[in-house]
Parts: sequence; C-alpha cells; structure tokens
Amino acid sequence: MSDRKLVRGALCSILSALLFALMSAGVKYASHYISSETVVFLRNAFGLLFLLPWIHNTSIDTLRTARFGAHLVRTLTGLTAMYCFFYAIAHLQLGEAVLLNYSSPLFIALIAMIWLKEPASRFVVMAILVGFAGVILIMKPGMGVFKPAALVGVASGVFVALAMVSIRNLSSTEPTIRIVFYFSLLSTLISAIPLLWSWQTPAPKVLLVMLGAGFIATKAQLLMTYAYRLAPAAKIGAFAYTNVVFAALFGWLFWGETFDSLSIAGACLICFSGLLTTMRRGT
Repeated sequence: MSDRKLVRGALCSILSALLFALMSAGVKYASHYISSETVVFLRNAFGLLFLLPWIHNTSIDTLRTARFGAHLVRTLTGLTAMYCFFYAIAHLQLGEAVLLNYSSPLFIALIAMIWLKEPASRFVVMAILVGFAGVILIMKPGMGVFKPAALVGVASGVFVALAMVSIRNLSSTEPTIRIVFYFSLLSTLISAIPLLWSWQTPAPKVLLVMLGAGFIATKAQLLMTYAYRLAPAAKIGAFAYTNVVFAALFGWLFWGETFDSLSIAGACLICFSGLLTTMRRGT
C-alpha cells in the first residue's frame, strides 16, 4: 500500500468523522423540538432520498437478494442502535453520547467470539476490560450523578456492534450497494410505524436541519466506506475516534457542555481500548 493511499484514507476518515459529528449536532438540535421517533424517521427518509441517484444507476439484478432475513436482522439491529443513540444525544451531553456509541468495538469483539466463533487473544480480552472500565467512569454508578440515559447510550454501542457483525456476515455474499439499499429502505419503512402515535410536525428550520443531517450522514457513510477501501482498519481506525473530539467541540460551542475529570479519564480508556481491539483485528 502506498503512502499516498494511506494519507488519503486517513483524510477521508477524519472528514467522515467530522461529518458524523455534525449530523449528531443536528440531531441534538432537532431533538429539542420534535420527538426522537420523528427524528429517526426523518434521518432515514432523507438518507434514502440522497441514496436514490446512486441506486438509480444500479441494475435490478444487483439489488435482488436471497438473504432477505439477514438484511432484516441487520436493519433491526442498526435501527435499534439509531433509536438508542438519538435518545442518548437528546438526554446526554453530545460528546458523552457519541463516546458511549463508540464503545461498539468492545462489543464487536465479544459478539464476534460468540456469533462468528472468532477467537480472541488474551490481549484483546484485556483491552475489552479496560474499555469497560472507561464506560463505568462515564456512567458513574453509585456516585449520585448517574444518568439512566447513559445505559441507553451503552445500548447503542451494543446494537452498533450487532449491526457491524451482521454486516460482516452479509458481506460474504452481498455487495455493499445491496446492504446499503436494504438498510435504507427497510429502516425508513419500519421507522414510519411509530409515527402513527408520535409524529410531531417539524418547523421549517428543524426540517431543514434534518434534511442537512440526512445528506451529511449519507456523505459520511460513503466517505468512510471509501477510506476503508484505500487503507485497512488497522492503519486508519484511530482517525474514526476524532468523531468524539469533534462532537465534544460542537457540544461546547453550541451548548456550553464540558467533561469532568472522570469522564475525560473514561474517554481515554474507551478510545484506547477501542483502538487496540480494532487494530488487533486488522492485523
């Protein structure tokens, strides 16, 4: 692999992280005015809208699948992760919600061991334990400052891990375009169901923010995919964690949010252990 490809992959990964953080900030803003169910639907619907030109240039045969059940599992896990993540964004500091969501590499290693029967070295097990110690520092149980929404934030990390493992399982037979198409379509249809009792009509400004969030999230996803095509996760995985830094910065700029010393320590442990597990799997 050339140095130029590595640099391009790193830059794409950082830009993807910045866009994901912007999307999260948009979700937090919209959550002040409309229900989480409405936010999730709009994010999926607008994301699907911006995918349509890409899908339009794809043949019908490419979209046909014999593994609809596996796509449904991927959709349900990914959509549940989105509901949990957006709820956490609405009720926690932006940096905390993103950080707990980024605990997913810890759970990916565990789930891959159980589901895909992938072996884990003692090194990976130790890294996972370090990461869980960081999660505890963020949640602060028994210290009088525990936030129940933090449990939902951790749950978002668990379901992201399930979604990632299901994608790994699907990718043995399914191309990327097919996986993205079925997730976008099914998540939009399924997230429309709760609107029967929870729909809140957004103001034009909020609708515009969610339109931007859908576009940004789609571009971020494509950039991330391109980054990992240029360079392996072991080389550029660290740059994905700049999302946490950008989210904390936006939280400070827009809402005056700050981290206490325990949260900072927990953030360091989670990022460090997540990087270790990602890089070790990439070797």
